[in-house]
Amino acid sequence: MAGPIETSRVIIVGAGLAAHYAALKLAPRPVLVISPEPLGSGASSAWAQGGVAAAMDPADSAEAHARDTLRAGAGTVDARVAEAVTREAREHILDLTGLGTPFDRTEDGAYVLSREAAHSFARVVRVRGDQAGAEIMRALTAQLREATHVQVLEGVMATALELSDGRVTGVSVARCDAGLSESVVLRGPAVLLAGGGSGGLYTLTTNPPRVRGQVIGMAARAGAQIADAEFVQFHPTAIACGLDPAPLATEALRGEGAVLINRHGARFMLEAHPDAELAPRDIVARAVYAQTQAGLAPALDTRAALGASILRDFPAVAEACQQAGIDPLTQPIPVAAAAHYHMGGVATDAAGQSSLTGLWACGEVASTGLHGANRLASNGLLEALVYGRRCALAINATLPAPGAAQALHLPDLGPAEPPDPALVAALRQAMTDGAGVIRSAGGLNRTLAEIARIEAAQPTCAPLLNMTATATLIAAAALARRESRGAHFRADHPEATGETGTRSFLTLAEAFTLRDSANATTTAPKAPA
Repeated sequence: MAGPIETSRVIIVGAGLAAHYAALKLAPRPVLVISPEPLGSGASSAWAQGGVAAAMDPADSAEAHARDTLRAGAGTVDARVAEAVTREAREHILDLTGLGTPFDRTEDGAYVLSREAAHSFARVVRVRGDQAGAEIMRALTAQLREATHVQVLEGVMATALELSDGRVTGVSVARCDAGLSESVVLRGPAVLLAGGGSGGLYTLTTNPPRVRGQVIGMAARAGAQIADAEFVQFHPTAIACGLDPAPLATEALRGEGAVLINRHGARFMLEAHPDAELAPRDIVARAVYAQTQAGLAPALDTRAALGASILRDFPAVAEACQQAGIDPLTQPIPVAAAAHYHMGGVATDAAGQSSLTGLWACGEVASTGLHGANRLASNGLLEALVYGRRCALAINATLPAPGAAQALHLPDLGPAEPPDPALVAALRQAMTDGAGVIRSAGGLNRTLAEIARIEAAQPTCAPLLNMTATATLIAAAALARRESRGAHFRADHPEATGETGTRSFLTLAEAFTLRDSANATTTAPKAPA
């Protein structure tokens, strides 16, 4: 293994919206962005269809947006965080517009706004119908490519954090563009984690293939506190066409009047919730899941509400349907509930600071208290913007005045053992079976025991250990929460313990204790009859 490489650049792990925005806001401080994929191509942000939630309509308000956020979050949203984030929303839309994002506008220049589930107003600012994530990322990537203070290392993956006296001092990285290489430590004045969520830990997901909880796991293995790990949001309308990952049929379709039906043509959401198709995501996801489990083939019917306009207004959905051999003009779109967004992550304060000195986090990898038990639609990109800038401001305030920085070059690194695909597949299946849409103590205990077995099968592979760390945290936190709240549903504890709940906070060591207990439970010999 090569010796450590020192740099004066702030190290950003990840290359999605939060990472891009933070890197730009750190100017003129030198920045190093670590991206496993070509810049802007492999991030969950680029796949986001809905848009950014912001009170842009004069009839709307940040206060109403905050109330909707609190209501959707099922009693565990930090009200102060929701109020502060929604107050900032309009400013970030205007900033993105100035940076070149071509938001949809009316003839008089107003922003075109969509209504999504659990919003009391149409307040989702969009681009070309369902192209918001891709177009925002395109605009920011162009800015980042031109930024002289930013260096990007593409085809490089972070595998571990380096600590010294309790402070994060650097990141171990490996090449991954031509197979996994050995690691080398990059030491910098601050580390910002902005590396996505955990949806790929499940067999059916809408997340890019590489997004499997590795960055949360990396922080947890270094000792960072993780918040709300049990709250994994399942999107109710992934297109069920056999692809991995599954294409997404954006929630905005339901905002435009599309309805959910089963193979008998019956609208099953009418009895499930007063808001029917626009109920909070967790309720719609469980209803879709129940239809799937019953063999009733749930589908999204856009024919009456949108007709041929789906081809113009929602080109990403139309293209996904075409590739899957589905004609949305003449047939309903088959759908399923898929792992979509992780409300849990690295616990941060209002400035994005983690529990470890020298380590910040923003975007889906972080848990700020905004989302609670169930993220309000299109608040994810908003949170990435707000905390991307906050992290940049906090890091700049913490460090001395920036100076010039040399470009960094990685040495030649030998090959390393990548995660065994069979173990990754087993991990994803275990999470789906026991820590998925509907959970129980028995299923979670079995999942934790299986995670321990998988981890033991390849104990020196850092990327796999990062995945199993996050999986352990999700399942352990789900086992500890003996109630149903928001996206976390326990069949053996189907009711919430009260209108409001408490957030969960776990270290990996505490999660391992729960896992060891579960492992003992599942392997203990049965008493004789």
